Amino acid sequence: QVQLVESGGGLVPPGDSLRLSCEPSEGTLNGYSVGWFRQAPGKEREFVAANKWSGGSTIYYADSVKGRFTMTRVNAKNTVYLQLNSLKAEDTAVYYCAAGRRLISSSLRLPRQWDYWGPGTQVTVSS
Repeated sequence: QVQLVESGGGLVPPGDSLRLSCEPSEGTLNGYSVGWFRQAPGKEREFVAANKWSGGSTIYYADSVKGRFTMTRVNAKNTVYLQLNSLKAEDTAVYYCAAGRRLISSSLRLPRQWDYWGPGTQVTVSS
């Protein structure tokens, strides 16, 4: 079992950047696929990016963030990062880190397939 904690959210103007971090307060991320999701007010939780444990360094991205967001996994630090660049107002949401063991590529984008979630960190993009 693993307990996740996100950090790094904040209020920034459009075009600015943020770096989110996800690390376990208990347990290790070794052996887990790790993903980032976000949820805006009144909307469903949506996929942002993910790395399969068995997939090496391959990162899957949502089309809406491809080219602007970068997910990095540093196993030596037991930490996963999400670099958010060129932020837009529509990126405003609570960002969640998730971990799971039995995930296949076709299920990475489905929140219900993930086993563990952090409490989330708020990202607000506004001038």
